[in-house]
Amino acid sequence: MGNHVSVLLDESIEMLGIKPDGIYVDMTLGRGGHSSKILEKLTTGHLYCFDLDEEAIKESRERLEKISSSFTIIHDNFKSAKEDLLNLGVKEVDGIIMDLGVSSPQFDEAERGFSYRYDAPLDMRMDQNQRKSAKTIVNEYDFETLLKVFREYGEDRYSYQIASAIVKERAKKEIATTSELVEIIKRNKPAKELAKKGHPAKQIFQALRIETNDEMKNLEEALDKMPSLLKKGGVYSIITFHSIEDRIVKEKFRLLTKENISRTDPSSLYAESHIDFVSVTKKPIVPSEEEMEANNRAHSAKLRGIKRKE
Repeated sequence: MGNHVSVLLDESIEMLGIKPDGIYVDMTLGRGGHSSKILEKLTTGHLYCFDLDEEAIKESRERLEKISSSFTIIHDNFKSAKEDLLNLGVKEVDGIIMDLGVSSPQFDEAERGFSYRYDAPLDMRMDQNQRKSAKTIVNEYDFETLLKVFREYGEDRYSYQIASAIVKERAKKEIATTSELVEIIKRNKPAKELAKKGHPAKQIFQALRIETNDEMKNLEEALDKMPSLLKKGGVYSIITFHSIEDRIVKEKFRLLTKENISRTDPSSLYAESHIDFVSVTKKPIVPSEEEMEANNRAHSAKLRGIKRKE
């Protein structure tokens, strides 16, 4: 089992300003890095955690139980967190955290099909119960949709060539494994591209993971719903790992902290709540040189936060 290190851990926890009697929500439990830190600081407070990955939940539950019993784990997508919390009678919270990085152990478990480093079935589902997998996308999406996914979520310069090649290959036989896909990607990139640092399949695999799990749509939904649960003085902190996520978070936070009713739909969520929030980060917080050296995954991380006015 890979040892998952939470990126920007201290900075994000510090931003939340944990109160011992507060109610906190970890929308991305993962291996429990942030949740452990929050739980250690609570006395009469309570922590609610969300995750879709049953393996991660099992591991984190054991880790958290050693600290305290003041937590509740909910096996659900974070886009439904607000409804789940309201159903539990939680109407307001002191802080919310999201860490949008995929936890390293998911990459390390070859059979989950997230990694281009191991040969495995093309899977990439965070929630093992859903039908759509990376294999479904690669074999069933039409050329235009495949191209759009690769361009938007992978930002790969050779998206057109790769999508064309996939359509040709799958006409002969189903593309079923990660290594089959890696080979197609490699064959459709020029030698100078293959010689560059980093794996040639990285961006296409990222795009497939995002599409398989509807990550961007779910993120937008969570960002639309969750801020309204924050108490006065409550903080929402989010760690992103690539430009697409960061753009979404930056834009939603901008709308919530700017007085621009005229430029948005007055009937929208923002009309009533946007002036309630102030930005905690004028510029995103990025990891220190030491953290980047110690943890390669930290390089692209950015932390942003907003606070409900007191």
